[in-house]
Amino acid sequence: MTKISVKNRTTFNVIGVMSGTSLDGIDLCYACFELGSSWTFKIIDAQTIGYSKQWQERLRTAILLDPPKLSKLNKDYTQFLSEVISIFIKKQSNASIDAVCSHGHTVFHQPSKGKTLQIGNLPDIATYLNQTVVCDFRTQDVHFGGQGAPLVPIGDALLFSGYDYCLNLGGFANISFEKDDNRIAFDICPVNIVLNHYVKTLGFPYDYEGHIASNGVICFPLLEDLNALEFYASPPPKSLGLEWVQESVFPLIDSYELDVDQVLRTVVEHSALQITNLLKANNLIKGLHTGGGVYNNFLMQRISSLSLQQKTAVSPMIIEFKEALIFGFLGVLRLKELPNCLKTVTGARQDHSSGRVYLPKNNIKSIL
Repeated sequence: MTKISVKNRTTFNVIGVMSGTSLDGIDLCYACFELGSSWTFKIIDAQTIGYSKQWQERLRTAILLDPPKLSKLNKDYTQFLSEVISIFIKKQSNASIDAVCSHGHTVFHQPSKGKTLQIGNLPDIATYLNQTVVCDFRTQDVHFGGQGAPLVPIGDALLFSGYDYCLNLGGFANISFEKDDNRIAFDICPVNIVLNHYVKTLGFPYDYEGHIASNGVICFPLLEDLNALEFYASPPPKSLGLEWVQESVFPLIDSYELDVDQVLRTVVEHSALQITNLLKANNLIKGLHTGGGVYNNFLMQRISSLSLQQKTAVSPMIIEFKEALIFGFLGVLRLKELPNCLKTVTGARQDHSSGRVYLPKNNIKSIL
């Protein structure tokens, strides 16, 4: 076991890597973090690499695989992810990289059963890249009785403290904010994971700016049924996964046999209502809104209209790469053995520094 002596360092150049449930692609963010009186960051470069149709299908159906086939997928995806990261690294001239910090891609997430799996986090990734790799951030938190999600709030608290709340609109909407002097965070509702599923039946990867949804008509009985789902009555900490959508959301929507524009319009209204009800209940005003859902103009209009809030102008780099940026930051905290998972967020038994640290040639330092 090799000791990495970085506790006293104050500057780190890392690459954060994120693949979300909406299967938009792999986000890569090369950033510098510096610790002075507080943490600061600078994004040096960032890029999204889209998935091929073949990889989208393999990842979409991964939850159905038996253990041997899932193991094969994990190995294949680890190698594929390494190739994507290697190409990105080669683009950086004279890059000095302290670590690659990768979330991997979630196949299943069932914290109530003590189970979570993010593929692409095998030890081989460090050898493929010839870099220190910090990854598999969720497993320890689930081991400690937590939800294993959301993980981004520590970054929200330390890097974006000037906002009342941070709202990310990706496959799911999730939020973090300060309450009673503690950071709390949780998943709110599904967004792109549902919208993209239905718009793809029309041959589009997503509903550009929400145009199709804006021309639909709300199905109020479906809207009532969606709002009545048991998840929304549960207190945080709580998190959502693909399994919940497949078991609780898709069958409910499909039972109504609606046109796609009606489905999209109703889901947009459902998401906007869940988000704005939460903002009003907690008197949250100044927000940082990020994630691909920010580019769904119709969704953002509905959130603004229902909440009577105006969206704060934010750099596109932050909108698109905040999660990859913060996974880079989670890796820095792990290397410094500082807490990167908060018990007030995930419900774990304790704050802890989560993630496995892999070194090239399988020289491994692990937290489990």
